[in-house]
Amino acid sequence: MSVGNAGIRQTEPTVRVDHEPENRTPWGYMQWLCSGSQFAAAQQTVGYVEINAGEKNPKHLHPNSDEVLYLLEGELDHSLGDAMYHLTAGMSIHIPQGVAHDACNTGVVTARMIVSYPTADRQVVMMEAGQE
Repeated sequence: MSVGNAGIRQTEPTVRVDHEPENRTPWGYMQWLCSGSQFAAAQQTVGYVEINAGEKNPKHLHPNSDEVLYLLEGELDHSLGDAMYHLTAGMSIHIPQGVAHDACNTGVVTARMIVSYPTADRQVVMMEAGQE
């Protein structure tokens, strides 16, 4: 994990989405809510992500785990391998381990989502230049 609060050990079991500058990306915002680098006993990784209107995150894959994305607000065109899926608020998408994917915010508001991985050590391989 390479952005935001990754690697900061938490002393309390609660985390607040704080919009701190270190969690900003060129395309939005990413903050880890639970991970092995934050909580020694963690068995999963959970994050809060925002993609600004008209922006996309770089194409990437996770070599060691699946991902589930739940869209809280906005809309996304989400690639999954060679397929494209249009997501609206209230929808989720399952991304299998090792499958390249990215998300483009096609709406007019910030897309807000929760992402979850069944491992405390989420790994990422970038397929495009950019910050995860």
